[in-house]
Amino acid sequence: MTRGAVDWGAMIKESGLAALVALVLALPMAGARLSDGGGLEFRPWWVVIAVLAVFAGRLGIGVWRDLRGGGDSAAVPWFDRAVARLTPHKTLLLAAFFLAVALLPLTPFADRRTVDLTTLVMIYVMLGWGLNIVVGLAGLLDLGYVAFYAVGAYSYTLLAIHFDLGFWTCLPLAGAFAALFGVLLGFPVLRLRGDYLAIVTLGFGEMIRIILINWSSLTGGSEGITQIPAPSFFGLQFTPTPAAGEAGFHQFFGLTFAGIHKLIFLYYIILVLALITHLFSERIRRLPVGRAWEALREDEIASRALGLNPVLIKLSAFGLGAMFAGFAGSFFATRQGFINPSSFTFIESAIILAIVVLGGMGSQVGVICAAIVLILLPELARDFAEFRMLLFGGAMVLIMIWRPRGLLAHRAPSVRLGVPASGTAGGGGP
Repeated sequence: MTRGAVDWGAMIKESGLAALVALVLALPMAGARLSDGGGLEFRPWWVVIAVLAVFAGRLGIGVWRDLRGGGDSAAVPWFDRAVARLTPHKTLLLAAFFLAVALLPLTPFADRRTVDLTTLVMIYVMLGWGLNIVVGLAGLLDLGYVAFYAVGAYSYTLLAIHFDLGFWTCLPLAGAFAALFGVLLGFPVLRLRGDYLAIVTLGFGEMIRIILINWSSLTGGSEGITQIPAPSFFGLQFTPTPAAGEAGFHQFFGLTFAGIHKLIFLYYIILVLALITHLFSERIRRLPVGRAWEALREDEIASRALGLNPVLIKLSAFGLGAMFAGFAGSFFATRQGFINPSSFTFIESAIILAIVVLGGMGSQVGVICAAIVLILLPELARDFAEFRMLLFGGAMVLIMIWRPRGLLAHRAPSVRLGVPASGTAGGGGP
């Protein structure tokens, strides 16, 4: 077909088939629900909306492709050019992001809900950057990343409760325990790649969750653990009535007690942790170990031929990625004050992996954009909460159509090789 011509008959046929598939899927998923009285409530309008949306969307994609003459290609040149222009200013964009997040609690419209939602987004940004080391840089598909998140949360909780250790003491210990589990996972999967690696890591994540449920004498089982100690501000507790001989945060600064003080303090903790994660990831990517991860991701056989040790490279990626998941798990436990195994299901691993893939594997800014889209928007659109996973899957399909490598897949090379001037190489020879 020539560029600019549209085969309307084929387009309508393909769109009709897509709408038929949407009808079959929408009938059980959106067409009926259990009412409060226990009966079955039918919602035909939801089915009609889903079918029409799929028909219109498929027709629009087909027409747009034909007009561009791109066949199966769905690349967006103007978006690629915009990403290429923004890439040199990545540091400035990240600095602006962290500055805006740091100033957010000080603005007049920063209420409790705003601080809570931004804290939740920052947790997933930190998890995304941690998984980016394993998946984006080293190219190791990990579907059990939530296991290290759980190890960090439970390590922090058990150390704080049974050994009466403070937050800043438990935090590095929880990260170390998670890193140890990451290395232990790395040993059995050293020879695995692709789908096989994904299946093994998925099984590891489920094993950890089942152990947490069954080892009830230590973990509390499915009931979880409550009354997890919260961090203090240099010994100042965020309680309305501190213990005898202690001063509360509001008393020390002469403020009226407000629960949001604790939320803001936790907010800045996760902000600092996320900033450390980002700076570490950016720095290590330029070090020999970071370049070794990327070399292993591109071609393991060539990496072996160059003398790189795949065993140490893979173990370092698993260990460091798991360490940041342990830090995030520690913060999650102290922020919630309660944890149980239901917080660490496979869906959490899927969400974190989707953030990395949709943002662009290896892209720090892309992880931020994807976390905002996948975490913040569903929380704001409460009316569509029951369709969260449906919208989630639809967003993944659309991103994979238009941006197969992720929203911001364009990345600057780790090392630039200088090209000598003409006539200087090889002693001036041709």
